[in-house]
Amino acid sequence: MRLFLLPISTRRTLIYCDRVATQVNASGKLSYHDRIVNKANETWASWENSPNKYKKKLTDYGNVIFNRISYEEWGLKTLPSSTADLTPTEIIFPGRFLDQNKVPELLKRLATERQGLHKQRFWGSLIGLPFTIPVGLLPVIPNIPGLYLTFRAWSHFKALYGSKYLEALINSKEPLIKMSPSKALDNLYAAGLIHPSREHSRQATLPSDNESQEVANLVTQQTNNDTADVMLLKRWNGKLLAEQFGLPGMELEIERAVEQVQKTIEIEGEKKDTSTTTEEQALSDGEKK
Repeated sequence: MRLFLLPISTRRTLIYCDRVATQVNASGKLSYHDRIVNKANETWASWENSPNKYKKKLTDYGNVIFNRISYEEWGLKTLPSSTADLTPTEIIFPGRFLDQNKVPELLKRLATERQGLHKQRFWGSLIGLPFTIPVGLLPVIPNIPGLYLTFRAWSHFKALYGSKYLEALINSKEPLIKMSPSKALDNLYAAGLIHPSREHSRQATLPSDNESQEVANLVTQQTNNDTADVMLLKRWNGKLLAEQFGLPGMELEIERAVEQVQKTIEIEGEKKDTSTTTEEQALSDGEKK
């Protein structure tokens, strides 16, 4: 199994698990759970391209809601749910943009910091389900609230047990984790920060080791001794990373994470500017008095 740690910014990291090999059981078939998930994904994709206006509009609204779900939750959901069979795992990350010495602590934080949240919201979604039954009794109109709460309960369940799997993996007595700093990721991260678009990045040669290190050093300087959060990925770079490792599902996860992190950094910057302005005004008023 491969586990990717993809820093979106200098303070926020997306976890993405490639577990295609672990989806197949001893009989050579996909597990029951994964068959259901794959079928649901196929159905949703067909609805997105359906000529039926109702289905198309429903998927449009659904995708808006999906994009509001935190990228941390989506990332944890890619992990296996059962801790019964822990699998040797390769941890792949851009070594120039994520210090290997910080990886164990980062894994621990990703495994534990959201467990309480997902547990609480899983039970909250289940408790709310019975209250949607009257909607389901109405003719013609589907029980959209019930479907939503069912999805959210399943999503929080998956994220909760994905985090438990990760916690069990890093606490295993057997050495199951192999650290693998990736030169390919280093090059793609550096190229994404150097070039203005995906097309420019495709046409240009990959950065040299020295160029990648210079970009990484520049990012470190921009953090101002780790007091500022600096973006490391751009939305268009997700496709290039996904292509590099043959993981099309990774593209959407990166794009969603980049949008959310970028928005968070902008909001934090606005709050900081407002706070600074307020403090300066208070000092000015004090001097006048």
